[in-house]
Amino acid sequence: MATHEVVNQASPLVDYNLYESDNALREALHRESAAWAEPSVSDFGACLGRDETIEWGRLANVHTPQLRTHDAYGHRIDEVEFHPAWHNVMRLALAHETHNLPWRGNKRGANVARSAKHYMLSQIESGSCCPITMTFACVPPLRQQPEVMAEWERPLLGTSYDPRMVPAEQKAAVLIGMAMTEKQGGSDVRSNTTRASAIDSGGPGAAYELTGHKWFCSAPMCDAFLTLAHTEAGLSCFLVPRWKPDGTRNPFRIQRLKDKLGNRSNASAEIEYQGTFARMIGEEGRGVRTIIDMVQHTRLDCVSGSAGLMRQATAQAVNHSYYRAAFGRRLLEQPLMQNVLADLCLETEAAVATFSRLARAFDDSHGDEQQRAFARLATAVAKYWVCKRTPQVTYEAMECLGGNGYVEESIMPRLYREAPVNAIWEGSGNVICLDVMRAMAREPECVPAFLDEVDTAHGGNRHLDSLCTDLRDELGRAPDETQTRRLVERMAVCLQASLLVRHAPGPVADAYCATRIGETRSLALGTLPSGLPLSDIIERSSPLRH
Repeated sequence: MATHEVVNQASPLVDYNLYESDNALREALHRESAAWAEPSVSDFGACLGRDETIEWGRLANVHTPQLRTHDAYGHRIDEVEFHPAWHNVMRLALAHETHNLPWRGNKRGANVARSAKHYMLSQIESGSCCPITMTFACVPPLRQQPEVMAEWERPLLGTSYDPRMVPAEQKAAVLIGMAMTEKQGGSDVRSNTTRASAIDSGGPGAAYELTGHKWFCSAPMCDAFLTLAHTEAGLSCFLVPRWKPDGTRNPFRIQRLKDKLGNRSNASAEIEYQGTFARMIGEEGRGVRTIIDMVQHTRLDCVSGSAGLMRQATAQAVNHSYYRAAFGRRLLEQPLMQNVLADLCLETEAAVATFSRLARAFDDSHGDEQQRAFARLATAVAKYWVCKRTPQVTYEAMECLGGNGYVEESIMPRLYREAPVNAIWEGSGNVICLDVMRAMAREPECVPAFLDEVDTAHGGNRHLDSLCTDLRDELGRAPDETQTRRLVERMAVCLQASLLVRHAPGPVADAYCATRIGETRSLALGTLPSGLPLSDIIERSSPLRH
């Protein structure tokens, strides 16, 4: 029947290269010292953009993880079962070194290349990014305990995914999870009640038994976990393997899986330690200090992962608007829609510029104190702002698709449910703002390093110059905790504007500064002022070369 003919619908966004179709990412890779990695990043982008891979992402979220506490014969096993699509995504991610690229060599730009891969992976299947991120981020704290790192280094540097529940020495590659927070404390990990008792003499690297309950354990199917527990000396950091040295299962009781808003393909759990074997990592009583490097690296991934969600949402909106027509014209040709799409493109490009610059600072931190100081402060600032903007961007992009974007056959509901997770994980907004204040107070070199970075764009835009002047004055005054969110927001916008003024095409930088700093700024997306080359801004971010 004629009524069954499908017309005026968009073609699905499949079989495209996530890297080659992303101008902002390609430029960032070259600009931030990672051009050498372009073949590898492009290959990963092509693999991720295949129709088959995109379908894996969908299936992994439809068929969510299932907890198996016991086997058929009554033995306690505490395992999590995943759909084959999850394993396919993880196998692809590990094969492309998304979990360990910077640790496999000393090449400058490795963090930039790896962040680019993480950003692309988050566009297709965000749940997999959780174990990928934690495995990547566990290396700095483990290196503080060389004898423990020596035992785990070989499989940590492996790239052959192995989901079997077997001891780590039998695997070519392992994954590391994390279990920090408890139900009574949340972000206040110092209030944890988990206790650690030394098996022999105790101390760094020694064996302990843990007893306690963790309210959130990220990725409980991993091979080992970094965790916090109290000794007589205070809160300390430990590595908990799923298997004991004698080859028996370590008591690691998964009480239940969390029924989450988003990030549903990835398992999160409540767990209980009952005489659970662990090794102390770092100085006894200094667990938070030991774990801080891991937190810093996971926050970098919060920025790149959120940028990836923005990018995919924006790409879907642009793709839909190219094909869909209403009132006699394609949506892409309609002024109001152009305004919304261009604004989405601006926010996404700013996020890409931000995570790639941060990643280069991570690369350059070794031996360069200014880069280390900049990364310390700017990572927290960017984590706060980019993660805050992601839900707004994904919602606005969903609205561009109308009803088509609101149904589960579309990827948009999944992106929207995923959007808040990075703002909550590794420090919600208030925790991040307090950390910014702590960094400025305890490491005063961070402020001039941050200001030096944004000042490199001086003279490029009058709105930015004015903001930099005001910000310098504000950072020189005693902080008011009630105004910290406002301050961190201004710092983030200043950093993003500086990056775009230096590196983006003039229309992109000018539009961003006018609408995020200037007199025409607005609370809603899609309110860009008249006279901007909206079509050019959109075309620069189009996922396809039509």
